[in-house]
Amino acid sequence: MIEVHYKNEVNKESQLYKRLHEAHRGLINKENTIWGSEAAAEASIRMDWLDLPTESRTLLAQLDSLFAKHKHLTNVILCGMGGSSLGPEVIAHTFGKELFVLDSTDPNYVSHSLSSDWSKTLVIVGSKSGSTIETASQKSFFEGCFEKAGLNKVDHMIIVTDPKSPLDLASREIGFTVVNANPNVGGRFSVLGAFGLVPAALIGIDVSVILDSAADTKDSLITDATPALLAAYAIITGTEQYFSITDENSGMPGLSDWIEQLVAESTGKNNLGRLPIVLDHSSDIVAGKHLSISFNDDSDLVVRGDLGSQFFFWQWVTALIAAGLSIDPFNQPNVQESKLASADLLEQWGNSLPPLGNKGVDGSIAFFNESTDVQKLISSFIQSVDSDGYLGVMAYLDRQDDLQIKALRNIIASKIGKPVTFGWGPRFLHSTGQFHKGGQSNGSFLQITAGFERDYEIPGKKFSFGTLIMAQSIGDENALEKRGLKTMRLHLLNRSEGIKQLLDIAKKL
Repeated sequence: MIEVHYKNEVNKESQLYKRLHEAHRGLINKENTIWGSEAAAEASIRMDWLDLPTESRTLLAQLDSLFAKHKHLTNVILCGMGGSSLGPEVIAHTFGKELFVLDSTDPNYVSHSLSSDWSKTLVIVGSKSGSTIETASQKSFFEGCFEKAGLNKVDHMIIVTDPKSPLDLASREIGFTVVNANPNVGGRFSVLGAFGLVPAALIGIDVSVILDSAADTKDSLITDATPALLAAYAIITGTEQYFSITDENSGMPGLSDWIEQLVAESTGKNNLGRLPIVLDHSSDIVAGKHLSISFNDDSDLVVRGDLGSQFFFWQWVTALIAAGLSIDPFNQPNVQESKLASADLLEQWGNSLPPLGNKGVDGSIAFFNESTDVQKLISSFIQSVDSDGYLGVMAYLDRQDDLQIKALRNIIASKIGKPVTFGWGPRFLHSTGQFHKGGQSNGSFLQITAGFERDYEIPGKKFSFGTLIMAQSIGDENALEKRGLKTMRLHLLNRSEGIKQLLDIAKKL
């Protein structure tokens, strides 16, 4: 069940509150006109997430069977991006289970997935469309790993995808085990379906507990709309663009990252939206006008409830926020821009990375602007952030070994007095990437790329992981600049030294 507390007053007689209440009733009846006539067609094929708390019970017998068959495979790896990975990772952390989530193309991060015993490894590949370039590349890579180990890959890989997707058809032809998801559920609304439940079940979690909580929350919202209306009203009226969110002390590590994608990608369109700023600690600096949200702490908006309840509640609230802002929550019209820009670069580059093309080097950092001093470059760039804008730090790095780079967000926020977000690339391309291009056009973006210790070829592809991640980073940079947004890229020649240098520079600004 969900309990919501909001510090500020709510005008229940306002037009907004009445509109939210009307949208709430529309959700109960699965009306596809809630978000306006232009969104109706998309909404008509994206609303089955409302039924997942009960519909997904039909998966339980199949999940039990899959776990029984594969329980001897104790090293479980999930390949997925966005909605296919963020939810399962939260579930694993919350229940204290081991799951390696490969949601990156960084060779250094890929190296963590290499098994010392492939005979005990199970790889789950989750892709709604079946054509996501990261996931397709990861699938090919692991197929090669199992084949090199002399193992039958179909015994060690499970595919989760929409029925009749390219991945579904090709996987069944080869003989892979395939679990189909409901095609009328969008990726970021899919955590209570096959994409969230298959990985959870295969690491030994009783997913019926999650579904029970979600179903109870749905029933409670139908009976009493107040918690959802309160949260949606707060996020629309309590800020013009930004809200901070932390899952510190919640017992649900990673929930904020899941909500970040859900809200940013659903609302960041038409030069509107709400941009979450994920904090590690409630004491972290945000700066600028914003609303603060937590799950078990002192903040403007507090949402208490277990994991299944949080999943369903935030999906409902996000749908209401979109209705209040007159935005279609189910499309992602600007995500394709970066994909196309990256694909163009891969085509141009062929089989190898081009020269770095930097203008100079300062310590362990290569830069691409005319200068001899990285500190001056960074200082000038962050001071150029719009007065009402934000800075996005994009780290195309290893989110396990390069974790220290996250401190850069807090340091810069304390220096410039403006909101600063942090995202791991290319993961954020399937999350806040939509907001960067479709939301309020006031973002500036500091992109950090790096060399790698060892690259990995991708069977059947003309490019390696190292080439792919560089194409994704520069492709997104090109897409942002094409929209007139400010960007600056720094490249770490040595990761640990470069990160230390960056943090030292930021502290001196």
